Amino acid sequence: MILRHLPKMERPRERLICYGAESLSLSELLAILLVTGTRGKSVVELAHEILSHFGSIEKLLQASVSELCEIKGVGQAKAIQLKAAFGITLKLSQLKREVKAAMTSVEAYNLVKDDLSRQAQEILVVILKDIKGRLITHEKVSVGTLSEVLVHPREVFYPAVRHKASSFILAHNHPSGDPTPSEADVALTLHLLKSSRVMGIGLEDHLIIGFDRFVSLKESGYF
Repeated sequence: MILRHLPKMERPRERLICYGAESLSLSELLAILLVTGTRGKSVVELAHEILSHFGSIEKLLQASVSELCEIKGVGQAKAIQLKAAFGITLKLSQLKREVKAAMTSVEAYNLVKDDLSRQAQEILVVILKDIKGRLITHEKVSVGTLSEVLVHPREVFYPAVRHKASSFILAHNHPSGDPTPSEADVALTLHLLKSSRVMGIGLEDHLIIGFDRFVSLKESGYF
């Protein structure tokens, strides 16, 4: 359907004014940036075609001016206009990553406590951080028995290397609910600390998770 034939309150611009940008689909937002369609093709149809051509919003944001111009109906002027809008989006995303604060041990505890505090088995999680101390991701690396976690350093460092982490925090639960570190916990920590120095990927802390509380081996002076 030609855009001007749509009821006024179904057109993207009018809906954005009344309901905000969050109420619009990606194709509708793209249609507003394009402004006009082409002969025999409405601006909304052109927007759909562009999204279909690139397959995802990520690929569209990275597309060059020449790649955008490959779409029939997108001339150089439209392509430059789109790239300018996409550039603002990418810069904003980069800015958000830069201002994100480094993750503390308390924040690491809050990240994993719901998953670990009520488990019947001991589970070891590695929380990976970038060079500025910001969270990359966290992964479960080992599941143990009721009273121990069986872990080899390679299980810990494999995800750290894969995600290009600069440092990490370990966390595991005590099913008893008492987060007091055991001798095995301390021994494992010191063993992984030595390995971390060899690997050049720093072990920042090891958290023992109990019921609604935790112990930091770093703050407790174990290393």
